[in-house]
Amino acid sequence: MAKKILSDYDSPWKEALDVYFESFMELCFPAIHNDINWLKGYESLDVELKEVIRDAEIGNRLADKLVKVWLTSGQEVVMLVHVEIQS
Repeated sequence: MAKKILSDYDSPWKEALDVYFESFMELCFPAIHNDINWLKGYESLDVELKEVIRDAEIGNRLADKLVKVWLTSGQEVVMLVHVEIQS
């Protein structure tokens, strides 16, 4: 019996989102990108996301990102970004 090899397509996407989050938002969500104060930066909340979903039976969700940003209005917002990987 052949051993089934599971490919990990989520990890590279998560790494790309970590490095290129602002560019990703500009490309995919330009209106939202314009509302974010990029000078204040953003904060990845991956640890908090893992705690929220650890008991859920949803499998490996590595490409999901929970990110705290600040809007140009000064409001602090937490965003969940879900990337669906099609292999």
